[in-house]
Amino acid sequence: MRLSIWLTGLVALLALGIVLAAGTLLINPERPLITEAALSLDTITPNADGSDDVTVVSYGLSRSARVSLRFEDNQGRQFVFRNEELRAPGDYQVEFSGVVDGYTLPGEAVQGEVLRRLLPDGTYTWRLTAEPIEGGEPAEQSGTLTVKDADTTLPELATFTVSPDIFTPNQDGIADRTRVNVYLTKPSQLTAWLEGADGLQIYLAERTEGREPGEPGRHDFDYDGGVDLGADPPPDGTYTVVALAEDTEGQQVRRTSTLTIQDGGDPQAEIAPQAVGVDVVFAHVPYDARYFGPDAALVVPPDDPQDLNFMAVNIPLGDLLVFKLTVDNYGEVPIRTSGPPPGTVYEQEQVAATLGWIDESGAWRVGIHCDTSITDFPWRWAVGSEDDLVAIEDPASGNTYYYLPPGKQAVVWGAVRMTELNRSRNPQKCWAGLIHEDVEVSVRNSRVGARDIELIDPSGQADGS
Repeated sequence: MRLSIWLTGLVALLALGIVLAAGTLLINPERPLITEAALSLDTITPNADGSDDVTVVSYGLSRSARVSLRFEDNQGRQFVFRNEELRAPGDYQVEFSGVVDGYTLPGEAVQGEVLRRLLPDGTYTWRLTAEPIEGGEPAEQSGTLTVKDADTTLPELATFTVSPDIFTPNQDGIADRTRVNVYLTKPSQLTAWLEGADGLQIYLAERTEGREPGEPGRHDFDYDGGVDLGADPPPDGTYTVVALAEDTEGQQVRRTSTLTIQDGGDPQAEIAPQAVGVDVVFAHVPYDARYFGPDAALVVPPDDPQDLNFMAVNIPLGDLLVFKLTVDNYGEVPIRTSGPPPGTVYEQEQVAATLGWIDESGAWRVGIHCDTSITDFPWRWAVGSEDDLVAIEDPASGNTYYYLPPGKQAVVWGAVRMTELNRSRNPQKCWAGLIHEDVEVSVRNSRVGARDIELIDPSGQADGS
């Protein structure tokens, strides 16, 4: 009897399950994976004229799936618009302008990599396929699309160069800038950027002269690493340089190259104070003919402790005003310098160029200026002696340049023979400056250690009274 009761109950439960399942199917029958798929226009003319340029693809999914949309021409070639993209259940719409993933035609040579491209004129079979995520049979719906009057001319980058391709953005005047040169064949939006191994993109500014942005022709992108604005450049390393052209139809062509950044950084240096006393030592040294001429001797730096005071310096007319100071490269990159070397003696009317040392963009030099100087810092010296500097050969030019390494200090000294007495400015102020040629003389390094310098004329009258 007990067994009969259990059997009756089990049969009842099974019957209930069958009824519930049948009811569910009647109320909510299983729907196809792709519930609908259609195009709003069967013919498009993708030429950016604003008429029939775009058709809208509409489709629905009953379950999560990976969706692809491809177009097949009458030769069996397939062109991809969407490829196995994950979609949740729901209804979707997407505009299609005839642009698919990049391709090239047989025998075609294109300058650059084609990322996106219009379908050529013709009639295509479109296929929307869905692969269910949780198993089951894939689904497909299809139809036809005709493309007419397509402007399939690609926005090619006929020229693409990066020069120099080894770039040292540190304001030393050597390979401080790089230029990306592009020739655009069709009106397009043109962008260029650096891309690091981490995927970070650094966009480059196009030079404003010459072509208008997006105009066919030659375009230049100039890059200094941001150093000219006082910013730190990207970390040293090799970067991908990318130029991308996109026309009004949405076709995209890209070209790439590489750029290596090395020794990059914002140079930082200053005239450091002495341990005690003045920031710049000024002293008097008697005239000696051996300091002048083709084999001129170098003057000895002042080392008398009394020279560290703040008193005015009295100099008989025709004698030497000698200085000494310390340059501190407190930055993270070496600073380049050029001569003459410390210890060089100038006649008052001379400048560095008369000694064979012309100004060099990016070079750092110590300068001395006085109230009666007719040019800014007419007397200049290297920021260190030979023992302080490191020689580096530039592989591009073969020239050797000299640098004060980061974290190093160097003592600089020299002299000027004071031969011109301006009685209206006697005594006069003289001071030192640290000059980054064709870049700046920073405010904090432009007037360091100013001292009264009084010239004594042969008659013994200092002020001409």
